[in-house]
Amino acid sequence: KSSSHSETTKKRDDYLEWPEYFMAVAFLSAQRSKDPHSQVGACIVNTENKIVGIGYNGMPNGCSDDLLPWRRTVDSKLDTKYPYMCHAELNAIMNKNSADVKGCTMYVALFPCNECAKLIIQAGIKEVIYMSDKYHDSDETTAARLTFDLAGIKFRKFTSKYSKIVIDFDSIDSRPSQKP
Repeated sequence: KSSSHSETTKKRDDYLEWPEYFMAVAFLSAQRSKDPHSQVGACIVNTENKIVGIGYNGMPNGCSDDLLPWRRTVDSKLDTKYPYMCHAELNAIMNKNSADVKGCTMYVALFPCNECAKLIIQAGIKEVIYMSDKYHDSDETTAARLTFDLAGIKFRKFTSKYSKIVIDFDSIDSRPSQKP
């Protein structure tokens, strides 16, 4: 055999595991957000590890995001983004590509607020896996935890063996050819 045919007979062992893959999809989706302050993504997965919904935070469909405010704090709440913004969880549920999301798991970059918690519960999602809980002490996340507990929705912080996952668009060209 020539050295050019030194094909490996063993699979890669540095591939992404399912949880890392789904959280990475949520984070990649967040990159679509135009919000200058918080980019949040969500990925809904069924029991067969199939993605059934993806979303990110943004303004409602058909509403120009050039005409709506992106501010966080001003005198009038109507001049902030909050009354208008659709959260990633809402968009992931609305963007679902299956009949329903009952029994599914949601991977989300940020722990859900109370409004999203209600949507998650009503949609039948059974588990929420989140990366950040930076608003842990807020009324909104406190209410979300309470309603999740009452509805029997499991939630847990995501833990990964990776601190980052890099997407390198040039990597496909740098791999050795598999052809003889």
